[in-house]
Amino acid sequence: MINVTRKDGKIVFDVEGADKLWSFRSRLEVPDKDVCGARRDPFVVEGSHGLRLPGTYVPGLLTAGTFYHDDRRIFWDVHHPDNAIVVELVHEHYDELVIEVENPDAVIAMLNGR
Repeated sequence: MINVTRKDGKIVFDVEGADKLWSFRSRLEVPDKDVCGARRDPFVVEGSHGLRLPGTYVPGLLTAGTFYHDDRRIFWDVHHPDNAIVVELVHEHYDELVIEVENPDAVIAMLNGR
C-alpha cells in the first residue's frame, strides 16, 4: 500500500511495509505540476501489466515494481484492486503510477485539486 501526502509543492508517495522489498522502492516524490490527474480504472488493473523489470508479479496476489507497457514506464504497487488508483505523470521517471491506497476517493480528490 502507498501513503500519499502533499508537502512543500510535492506529492510524496511512501511505500509501506514489505511492499518496499517487492517494488524495489520506498518513496517517490513528484512536483505538484507533474501530476496530470488521478482516477480509478478497473481495466488497467485487470489488463496486461507489461514487461516486469525490476518488480514482483504474483497473479491474483501482488503486482509491485516497474513495468513497461506500450512504451510507457509504469510503477505498480497493488494487492487489492478495489483500492487501486491510476496517477498520470509528465516529465517524470514514470509515466504512470498504479497504486493501492487506503482511501481512493480522498486521494483522487487531493491529486485532482478538489
